[in-house]
Amino acid sequence: MTLISTNNNVLTFINVFTVEPENQERLIDLLTSATDVSVRYAPGFISCSLHRGTEGTKVTMYAQWRSAEDYQAMRNDPKPLPYLQEAMTIAKFEPGSYEVVKTFEPATQ
Repeated sequence: MTLISTNNNVLTFINVFTVEPENQERLIDLLTSATDVSVRYAPGFISCSLHRGTEGTKVTMYAQWRSAEDYQAMRNDPKPLPYLQEAMTIAKFEPGSYEVVKTFEPATQ
């Protein structure tokens, strides 16, 4: 379950993919398949959320992992590779690794 908090000791990956609008759904399908067949079973996996850009050219994946080593071990697994390789033929990939430094709640009056 995704929990965004400064108290969580997790590694967050926010990966932005840029695609032509006609490829947005295909990219979502490929990332979903990679996650369903392999990624979600990997040791250290905590959660993943896919976001569709409303303009049609972006897909963003927000993923939480226990550690960089767990994430790298998943990247070395050949099971999701065909999906990710196909995804890279239709999308540009901008990876990013983050830690939560601040969260905000609605102000109380």
